[in-house]
Amino acid sequence: MHEKIKKRGRKPKETPEGRKREILEIVDKNCNPVSISDRESIHKKGFFHKIIHIFLFNENGEIYLQKKSPVVDENPGLWTSSASGHVLAGEGVLISAQRELKEELSIKVKLKKVLKLTPSEETNMQCISLFVGYTKKIPKPNPLEIEEGRFFTIEEVENLLQTNPEIFSSTFRFLWRKYWESVSQTGHSEK
Repeated sequence: MHEKIKKRGRKPKETPEGRKREILEIVDKNCNPVSISDRESIHKKGFFHKIIHIFLFNENGEIYLQKKSPVVDENPGLWTSSASGHVLAGEGVLISAQRELKEELSIKVKLKKVLKLTPSEETNMQCISLFVGYTKKIPKPNPLEIEEGRFFTIEEVENLLQTNPEIFSSTFRFLWRKYWESVSQTGHSEK
């Protein structure tokens, strides 16, 4: 397994087991840093912390979604955002988003932050920054984290959210709704 990690360009600490030891910032209700701790402790104690999500669209306006591996600790087997992850202590949200996109999908694109949400029940008590990006490339899902991934039309996602909402993570369902509310208010998607 270690050889497989090296081939993918990942450091051993970036494995699912190593992620529990990642150092994250504990934040207040306004997303301001107040302390640091390891990821596992933050989750066990329910502290607020920062995460990022990315919606990656192709030139046809389809969104890439990933189905989480059944062995990951968060949302196993569920469809979710194109990429997502925790913001490491001292790391900016844009840098974090770029890192996660590279780690999870082996892709680099220009990203634009479109939403910043403070902790609430809908965000699982996390500070979420949502980014949008566009690509002509085909993402290469990291098998350590992702069971499968593909591009969906907006209509497909809407239909699945109506008929089978349980196949999606609760955070994705919330972010999808918030994103399209913001698009309808501005009259266009963030391209």
